[in-house]
Amino acid sequence: MSTEIMRVAGIDVGSSAIKVAVVEDAGTAGARVLAKGSERIRRRDPVKITADLFHECVESAGLRTDELAYVATTGEGESVPFRTGHFYGMTTHARGGLFLDADARAVLDIGALHTRGVLIDERAKVLGYRMTSQCASGSGQFLENISRYLGVTLEEIGPLSLTADQPEPCSSICAVLAETDVINMVSRGISAPNIIKGIHQSMAGRYLRLLVSAGARGVTLVTGGLAGDVGLVKALAEAAAGQKTPLEIRAHPDSVYAGAMGAALWGAFRARKLAARGISFGAGVQS
Repeated sequence: MSTEIMRVAGIDVGSSAIKVAVVEDAGTAGARVLAKGSERIRRRDPVKITADLFHECVESAGLRTDELAYVATTGEGESVPFRTGHFYGMTTHARGGLFLDADARAVLDIGALHTRGVLIDERAKVLGYRMTSQCASGSGQFLENISRYLGVTLEEIGPLSLTADQPEPCSSICAVLAETDVINMVSRGISAPNIIKGIHQSMAGRYLRLLVSAGARGVTLVTGGLAGDVGLVKALAEAAAGQKTPLEIRAHPDSVYAGAMGAALWGAFRARKLAARGISFGAGVQS
């Protein structure tokens, strides 16, 4: 494959946050991230947030938008008017996960509304997958609702979970019933760390069953919006070890950007294919 340098951008439009990564890809010579950024939507216009964050990241990378060979979107990114092309989230998280951890043979993408376990090979080819049901209790939105009720921020959820000394089990798989459980726990004087840890353990159990049913083995990289929740990642690792599954749970400091990075890398791959045919999109991403 060509080692021609491609400077590309990946945009992951999620239900609650936008992630952007600007990548310099040299094909077989490897790739590096030039800039990255994320922004929560918070009931604002996601198209405007995406455009602002995109331009901010391109500027931070020391580039102009017309120097980009490709602008790839994923997630709900089909609404981005200046995209070059769109890639399915499962494939972008697979590619981004492998980029972040070359040992990964599965990724667990935990988003605001759903979670999916994806099996991959050493080239990021998707070999199989499983997704959670529509119930929100295994999602980022569920944790956000719980944090609001407990009076803590999402950023505090993970560290608080790590301080728990007697986690309170939360067995409900329905988001509404689980929130009722939390109300009862608070009324009984259960501390926030023990409530959160119990919820993390419940979520980890669901994720573990998802991965096992998909046939995951070896290193599994947690990606998506909840990959930065250190308490959840630890609960998942503890569950995997406790049940003696053939899984090693890992997270990377940039795991939340896996979708955006994967989109950028697939964009570079596509740009090379198009360049070989004399097609360039570099001047079409200035909007």
